[in-house]
Amino acid sequence: MPVVSAVHGLTFRQDYFKDSVAWAALVALLHDTFGIDVSIQDRFGGPDPTSMPFAYFDENGTCVANFSAFSMPMMIDGRLVKAAGFQSGAVRPQRRGRRLYSDLMRRTFNWCDAQGFELGLLLTDKPALYEPYGFQILPQRQFSGLPPAAAQSTGSSRRLSLDDPADLALVKRRLCERTPVSSIFAVAAQAEMFLLNSCFDTGIRLSYLDQPEVVVAWKSGEADFFRLLDVAGKTIPPLSVILAALDQRPSGVEVCLPPDRLDWQGTPEPFPSSTSLIGQRRCCGSSAAARHAFADGRILTLISRYGAAAAGVSLAST
Repeated sequence: MPVVSAVHGLTFRQDYFKDSVAWAALVALLHDTFGIDVSIQDRFGGPDPTSMPFAYFDENGTCVANFSAFSMPMMIDGRLVKAAGFQSGAVRPQRRGRRLYSDLMRRTFNWCDAQGFELGLLLTDKPALYEPYGFQILPQRQFSGLPPAAAQSTGSSRRLSLDDPADLALVKRRLCERTPVSSIFAVAAQAEMFLLNSCFDTGIRLSYLDQPEVVVAWKSGEADFFRLLDVAGKTIPPLSVILAALDQRPSGVEVCLPPDRLDWQGTPEPFPSSTSLIGQRRCCGSSAAARHAFADGRILTLISRYGAAAAGVSLAST
């Protein structure tokens, strides 16, 4: 239920995305702060329905500060973890220094605890800002090596465009029915951020493989390298099948996720990135199994052990 209250001459609002004027005000805040246009989500059906925004608005309806949480179930070490992602954190320059952001984070984290989230994840270029709230930097790794032995292609592939309504519908179907691309560390369900990040990064190619029916997010890197970002579908094909279907014969491969389901092994190495993946262990999950497994902090230890390049293209940054 939407929450509205007055604080320090500003109006605090929670769960306001059904208000198109307030949503447009957040779009303006993020554009002015980061130079990004999140209104592109309107093409995909609107903001993530699991998202819970917390914000302050001034008397003119301008969004002056925001911080949002959204549901992002993760597969970690074979266990489905109830995780939250955080995004859209911003404060207008003239409103900074008034602890608005810390207040919004406090409200957001309290809401996450009430919802029973076990883990919080965030990509940021300011990790120190979140350390007082229990976040710690987690390693980001990619897996590199020679390509697997060539496989005989049993199907075909084609490029997809999110500007094409039929292609967009196909991608959304594959995302909704996806199997986590790794049993070690992977996003289990999060269609909206996959779509948004695929639009923001123009270097990402989306291709559809008809056997099996999967969407592959990938890049063609420097020095004839193939970079695999994500695979969405009911089954995860071996890397050799993916390369054959895409008609790719690279000299090397970089995989931005643990390759345990790709029938291929690579050498883990640090993933070069201008942003840090940070994690925050929430109080506990709702189940006894979750409390036993993660109450001692092992969830962050597991992520630190395996790492990944932000689990493909489905994590959000702020």
